[in-house]
Amino acid sequence: MLEMKKGVDILSDVGGLKTIDEARKVFEANLDSANLAKISKIKNEEALLKIANAISMCEPDNVFIISDTREDAAYVKQRSIETGEEKKLAIKDHTIHFDLPEDQGRLVSQTFYIINEDEDISALAKKQLRSEAHQYVKDNMKGIMKGLTMYVSFLNRGPVGAKASIPALMITSSTYVQTSGDLLYRNVYSSFDSEVERCGTFFTNVHSQGPNRSEDVPNARIYMDRSWQTCYSTYCTYAGNTLLLKKGNHRFAVDRATYQKVEEELSEHMFITGMTGPGGRKTYFAGAAPSGCGKTTTAMVGTDFIGDDLAQIWIDESNGTVRAINPEKGIFGIVEDVNWEGDPHLMKCLREEKTTVIYSNVLVDENLKPRWVGDGEEIPQKGTNFQGEWWPGKTDANGKPVPMSHPNSRCTLLNSSIDNYNEEAAEDPKGVHVKVVTYSGRDADTMVPVWVARTPDEGVAIGASVVSKATATEVGATGVNRQPWANAPFVPGALADYMDAQFKFYNSGKIKDKPLLAGLNYFLTHENRGGSGKGLLGEKKDVKVWLGWLELYANGDVEAIETPIGFIPKYEDLKKLFDGIGKEYPKSLYDMQFALYVDNIIKRIDLQTEAYSKEKNLPSQLFKVYEKQKAELLALKEKFGAVVSVEQVAGK
Repeated sequence: MLEMKKGVDILSDVGGLKTIDEARKVFEANLDSANLAKISKIKNEEALLKIANAISMCEPDNVFIISDTREDAAYVKQRSIETGEEKKLAIKDHTIHFDLPEDQGRLVSQTFYIINEDEDISALAKKQLRSEAHQYVKDNMKGIMKGLTMYVSFLNRGPVGAKASIPALMITSSTYVQTSGDLLYRNVYSSFDSEVERCGTFFTNVHSQGPNRSEDVPNARIYMDRSWQTCYSTYCTYAGNTLLLKKGNHRFAVDRATYQKVEEELSEHMFITGMTGPGGRKTYFAGAAPSGCGKTTTAMVGTDFIGDDLAQIWIDESNGTVRAINPEKGIFGIVEDVNWEGDPHLMKCLREEKTTVIYSNVLVDENLKPRWVGDGEEIPQKGTNFQGEWWPGKTDANGKPVPMSHPNSRCTLLNSSIDNYNEEAAEDPKGVHVKVVTYSGRDADTMVPVWVARTPDEGVAIGASVVSKATATEVGATGVNRQPWANAPFVPGALADYMDAQFKFYNSGKIKDKPLLAGLNYFLTHENRGGSGKGLLGEKKDVKVWLGWLELYANGDVEAIETPIGFIPKYEDLKKLFDGIGKEYPKSLYDMQFALYVDNIIKRIDLQTEAYSKEKNLPSQLFKVYEKQKAELLALKEKFGAVVSVEQVAGK
């Protein structure tokens, strides 16, 4: 079990302040009258001590407290332009930020959980003893903001008043990090104290880029102190490493759900989106996919977009429904391959004078237009990217072609700017009613495009069995990775504890309207399914069909075919949905996509069984699901061979 407030509070120790009177003296010595007036509105003494200790530790030249006025946000934005952290682009309110060449994705090998002696932690996680992390913070964060301004903001991970919303402090010396946080999170300066009282806790985040030099990046660290719910980040600016309310605080929220809110809440790496079905009904989905695997695209397909990355989920005990909120109010999304054909709602924001957008690590052409690989437009002849001047055919020191934009180039913008965003539903503290939960990864040869678990246990197993190719979001990662629930990189505790919480949640008797648990796979290829072509069997717009079928099935409008892996669609139902998007869907394509490649599926089951067998105290339900599915698949193989058609499995 996770024990809170165990061991030395590093921030308090390095800052050196123990009492509220000491904290107020620090404020008086470091804040001007305007900022003193703003900090005086915050009454929570624990939060005030955190802020004062951050000031004492980091030693900034100035401190700017961000209230919930637009004037404060506008001031920080202007400072970001003046200091060069952001530069203006041709379209009004669009800016570009370049991270250092060495800081283009999550620094996975430099990201650690701070742990106490004998503390259980995920086998997939990197950890460092409290004493070692303490020494690093003391050596590297003491005085790290000299010559810089500290920005302090009071934010909420979710709508004010929502059951699963969690307030947080964001403390940074980077204007880019602050302006990005302003787009992504709700400013709750005026209601911070009441939100802390409602929630019973808050998260703390302290970041500084320091001198922001390439030579410092190898010494960068991202720490998550689970016991004290505090994140630290140094010598980097890439938002995945510095917007600590995002994946840093998501980890704390996972802990909260796993250890403090069992059978009550989940904290997931999931989009939330709604589909409009027959008669105008709204059916809401939550869906997990590893970064870079189409999660944002899937979210945008919905008629009622809520969020593209994270979901706080709970059981409403008053009516037995599963509810969800997006802890964010904006997008920090990958732009590679975003284009008019596949992402019209997002492209409208990126190509028109419609909203504030912060780009990172794209190419900027001669006309100050942001460009990226896969944008569907003519390649420019020159421009500037994170490596400097660029032209078609440019190579690096090893002769490798340099793309015009980094594969992990990003855009940050408000959800409310997107045409299909349902702001009323997204800001409702009651959350949306989730009827379908999906899991997907990058799978070229094994699972069908869409299938539904027969039982909650099989649904949890779908989530536990996600695999994916490594993507550009993780610096230094290669090959094919297991990605349980697409959340495993963000699960701090033992996977057995997290899995147990999943089984207890979805099997809970408190849920009267149980959601469908389903798998999605967009990445089957012709080469792996006996096709005559090359590349993917599908395309982006097919996503609307897979979600459309799930919407119909969740509401009892269509039937399905039972298989050992779960329920799959009938051809006739899919053909109608493909007709609805103006696309031919021949029976031959359906047969390729939905045939069961038994050996591949069994190989996947064996891979997962072997890997999970190394985990201690894993719930037995998982292995029972794997054993049952494998036995049924072997029986099919004995009867029909290694590739089983839909007709064969349906008994036709």
